[in-house]
Amino acid sequence: MSGAHRDDEEDDEGELRAPAADWAGEDAITGRRLQPVHAIERVAEKTGRDPALLRRWVDAIERKGQAILHGPPGCGKSYLARELARHLVGGGDGFTRQLVLHASTTYEDFVQGYRPLTRADGTVQWPLMRGRFLQFAEKAYERRGRCVLVLDEMHRADVGRVLGELVHLLEYRGEPMPLAAGDSPFVLPSNVRIIGTMSSTDGARSGGDLVLRRRFAYLRVTPDLEVLRRFHARTGFEVEGLLSVLHRIEQLVRDPDRSLGVSFFLREHLADEIEDVWRFEVEPMLEALLADRPAEAARLRWDVVRWKILRD
Repeated sequence: MSGAHRDDEEDDEGELRAPAADWAGEDAITGRRLQPVHAIERVAEKTGRDPALLRRWVDAIERKGQAILHGPPGCGKSYLARELARHLVGGGDGFTRQLVLHASTTYEDFVQGYRPLTRADGTVQWPLMRGRFLQFAEKAYERRGRCVLVLDEMHRADVGRVLGELVHLLEYRGEPMPLAAGDSPFVLPSNVRIIGTMSSTDGARSGGDLVLRRRFAYLRVTPDLEVLRRFHARTGFEVEGLLSVLHRIEQLVRDPDRSLGVSFFLREHLADEIEDVWRFEVEPMLEALLADRPAEAARLRWDVVRWKILRD
């Protein structure tokens, strides 16, 4: 979410950590620090989403073990995923970790595989090396609380190939299964939760593999203009003119999976930045969304809509 305050820290392995002052004591059995409680009302406050809907989404994640937040770019999916992850680990000794997938991500990167390793004498050996997910899972085995993996931009990777046999294990947690490489069976820890994000304009709308759809709960994240109104109620920016222009864009696009997200405008100092945001971020998006109607896109350029957005 653009302009949002960063409440957590990220280490070099992608683990998201709350500031030290916010930790909620120690686990009486393990002695590990407990994550701060992050109430669903706090998630609603920070994301502008309805708390009742967020509770249903949390229930879906708990029921399935994994979910995908999907929707058009700029509607705050990544930020929302991180906030839901913080809620899920709150009060326990678990942790959250974030990985960004891309076109070059492989099964060997994510699960495990044989990788070249050059020794000091110049010879090369091929040891079996654990991927990022197995490293995450092994750490989760050591915890009692939920551990949440945020998989960002899943649409950019060939997810079926990247997950491999994990697709089966997502449904049958606790069942040992040998992996493609190596002899030791792998068991997916029961305390692992996965929250993925997918952009509907970049391929999520096609649905990908139906096997994936059966394993994940699909949670649609759509642009909510009320989020803008609530956010700017405390910044002082008058949003009604902007909302009228965005409503016009919704009418023109007529496709919730290709809408213009509101995170462009969730900025504390929008009054000072709105012109550059519109010219350099919004207009390129509108050119793509309205590629078949260039005249309509031209009528939404800053010089045309400025007087509607900045009514004063």
